[in-house]
Amino acid sequence: MLEMQDSGGTSRRRVLFSLGGAAAVATGLSVVPGLGARLAHATEAEVAETIKEMLGEVPAEGGVSVDLPEIAENGNTVPMTFEVDAPMTADSHVKDVMVLADGNPAPRVATFHFTPMSGKATASTRMRLVGTQNVVVVARMNDGTAMMGKKQVKVTIGGCGG
Repeated sequence: MLEMQDSGGTSRRRVLFSLGGAAAVATGLSVVPGLGARLAHATEAEVAETIKEMLGEVPAEGGVSVDLPEIAENGNTVPMTFEVDAPMTADSHVKDVMVLADGNPAPRVATFHFTPMSGKATASTRMRLVGTQNVVVVARMNDGTAMMGKKQVKVTIGGCGG
């Protein structure tokens, strides 16, 4: 029977173990149970800062209807529809709509781009939500003005690690 001796070199098992440990460290996890990193969540202040980055000092209120369930039983697939009450003409139209959530790991959920040829500034999608939080929809018009809608969703089973 042929027996292989470990000459102090690197075995396949050691390489795989090292790679697994490096992957755990890179993702912020700990190989020791109970010492793993907790998920960070966006705050209302981060959402406000993201809106400020998009709009500057332009105020944004009303004009956007947001359709979300009041209670989402599963945070993995929460349906959402928004509609901006604005004309879609060459002179006045919605350019961008940004969807933000203040409880997800990152505040930006999605950005939609429109042109006058879109006909309507509306879209439907599904998103992951980690828990009870506000979903904010901000629309930027071609003339620099803005509109905003907001709705709170209570999530009973988290979708983003919750």
